[in-house]
Amino acid sequence: MRIAVVGAGNMGGAIARGLVKAGTVRAADVTVSDISEAVLQGFSERGYRTTPDNQAAVAGADVVFVVVKPWLVEQVVKGLAPALDYASQVFVCVAAGISPGQLSEWLGADAAGVAPQSFLVIPNTAIDVLQSMTFITPVHADEKAVSVVKGLFDTMGSSMVIDYGMMSAATAVASCGIAYAMRYVLDAARGGVEMGFDPAEAVPVVCQTMIGAIGLMTKEGADPEAEIVKVCTPGGLTLKGLKAMEEAGFTEAVIRGLKASVK
Repeated sequence: MRIAVVGAGNMGGAIARGLVKAGTVRAADVTVSDISEAVLQGFSERGYRTTPDNQAAVAGADVVFVVVKPWLVEQVVKGLAPALDYASQVFVCVAAGISPGQLSEWLGADAAGVAPQSFLVIPNTAIDVLQSMTFITPVHADEKAVSVVKGLFDTMGSSMVIDYGMMSAATAVASCGIAYAMRYVLDAARGGVEMGFDPAEAVPVVCQTMIGAIGLMTKEGADPEAEIVKVCTPGGLTLKGLKAMEEAGFTEAVIRGLKASVK
């Protein structure tokens, strides 16, 4: 399989690296296009094909990823459209706030009236370590194309195919949500420092605690509420801590933050 990644910033670069880390493709089978010569040089040194020409990047690709800022998507997609093979290529747009209608309009159809197999996709930055929670909305796609795209993202974490109407909520919970989870780690580490931990030790301690919590909550048949109860000895320290967090508005702050992310 040959892959083209147009736009190799934080997310595009992570996707290009992730596909190779996962063993899905070889670096030589991935063509990266970007306006930054430094970015292209970095990928070239790792064995990727590189070019500053977006149209040249997509030539011969089986799957084309466009991973640019939302306000650049229309310009980039319209610029690519004449170079795409709508009958054989799968097109994946990775950008928040783009609707299926917009993507369909910008891609249009080829001279034979064929619309491309196309998708809107939102991963999170953990794709760089093959742990993304990725959401996929088919815009115009058959089952084979859906299987191909989901299969690619499943090698870089977990993925879920959803209706576009859920994309804003998905972005808040999993894409924005990774920053919120990291903020908890940062603040918990700061609390640990206040209680005597060395700053260099605090973050690893909290991270390992999070890894343990995730392992417990994702085992077969697990119930997060039940796992919390197991830690809470009646009248014990954990209950006192949870009570103090709730009094400070912990749950309300989390829910309000998620809801604010979809406005």
